[in-house]
Amino acid sequence: MGAETEYGIHAPGQSGLNATWLSAQVVHGYARLSSEHAVGGAETPWDYSDESPLADARGWTMPRASAHPSQLTDQPAVLTAAAVALSDWDSAEGPLDSSDPVDAPAAVMNMVLGNGARLYVDHAHPEYSSPEVTNPEDALIWDFAGDVVARQVLADLAARRAAGEEGVPDIQLYKNNTDSKSASYGSHENYLMPRQVPFGRIVSGLTPFFVTRQLICGAGRVGLGQDASTPGFQLSQRADFFEAEVGLETTIRRPIINTRDEPHALADKYRRLHVIIGDANLSQVSHYLKFGTTALVLDLIERGLAPELEIWEPVEALRAVSHDVSLTRLYRLIDGRRVTALDIQWMYLEAAQEAVQTSDRHTSTVLARWEEVLNGLAKGPEAVSGQVEWAAKLGLLDQYRERDGLAWDDARLALIDLQWADIRLDKGLANRLQARGRLEKLVSQSRIDAAVQAPPEDTRAYFRGESIRRFGAQIVGASWDSVIFQLPSQKRLQKVPTREPLRGTKALIGELFEAHQDVEDFLGALLGEH
Repeated sequence: MGAETEYGIHAPGQSGLNATWLSAQVVHGYARLSSEHAVGGAETPWDYSDESPLADARGWTMPRASAHPSQLTDQPAVLTAAAVALSDWDSAEGPLDSSDPVDAPAAVMNMVLGNGARLYVDHAHPEYSSPEVTNPEDALIWDFAGDVVARQVLADLAARRAAGEEGVPDIQLYKNNTDSKSASYGSHENYLMPRQVPFGRIVSGLTPFFVTRQLICGAGRVGLGQDASTPGFQLSQRADFFEAEVGLETTIRRPIINTRDEPHALADKYRRLHVIIGDANLSQVSHYLKFGTTALVLDLIERGLAPELEIWEPVEALRAVSHDVSLTRLYRLIDGRRVTALDIQWMYLEAAQEAVQTSDRHTSTVLARWEEVLNGLAKGPEAVSGQVEWAAKLGLLDQYRERDGLAWDDARLALIDLQWADIRLDKGLANRLQARGRLEKLVSQSRIDAAVQAPPEDTRAYFRGESIRRFGAQIVGASWDSVIFQLPSQKRLQKVPTREPLRGTKALIGELFEAHQDVEDFLGALLGEH
């Protein structure tokens, strides 16, 4: 499993700057930092050759001519004249058309990091995609490592401005999902699944769960509707932006179940379930439960043990659940029953509890936490305000509302909502509540900091990350399922496939890394013995 986080980006007092250019400054800024601390060379460019974003899990491929431009993720982002018009890269003579590509070789737009993650510009946002992990605790650690990466860039930009360097923008980043002006950006999840599980079973098993999962992992939002024009508070940042039950798109006609069939692994053995319906979380408990509960539900689906229920009009129900802070609204099921969102979550939890055969530490912890949170929600949001993100945000907003007599349409509440998601430790309200012990921490900051440099050890991300850390100068490209080496003694590139996600672990190749400091010796031993 793994996370993808698109950060909201803003340049205070510099409204004319293009978001794509600003996002490139973040990615390029980290490339600048990483080149200073890399052991074997800077982080490496992304390899697009294995991307297939238009393959649909329902059995067909969307024609390229019919695809929305945002779906064409198999080609690198291009800076245009409009994006760089206010930057020092705009050295062209005479006027440029805003669609003209600009040759800016110094700008790094997409790279793989030494911890196995990906950092790139996606849809005019800086995006951090965590490396593959095998449990929800590691999913939390390596996703939050992305926040540290982003903070390091912001600190470096601030230091360069303070030193008088010209052309360095003042950038702020937010871990949220909407600008409340009708735009939404993603916080995606990915889960490895067996190919043989029928996709229809995945849809029927996941839809009721996803409609109601926001109870435990919604990030909370001031305002109702895509443009937040209706006063109020809701559980989810993303719910109002979904318009379909099933589909391939991710930025238009957003579906509850996404059908992108791009496994980044052995295609006849695996599928990658691409989940686009979640919120970006700053609460560690909500993030942990988002991944942990979903993994348990997928296990139920694989084994044919998921609860049999179908919600009437799930897209409308998704929004209604988000708008119902009281958690008392009843939703119609196809079989005629009327249940609450909390009832549906209990159905999934009880099915998971009954299905457990052997419980490891992560399974038992997720089940216990899930039950604890559902019991707390039944008492009211204040009972889970130290764990569930939307409840914590609502509690803070209610304090301001009561103190200053603020209505939900007061602009000050929207500013508090935005400040909640500020990734800076001293400015972000969520981070400040966590520092004061009002938002529970599950893992220490030292473990998160360590994950900025080191890859997880029990997936192929170990091979990818360690190769970059040790031999980065000899690597010309990498992706989720390959690393491409350029050896001094060979004219041809050496591409090492990594299509089996549980190969390339420290247990399998850690000793090879330690035994061979030279890249050619290492590859010779790797390809000769494994």
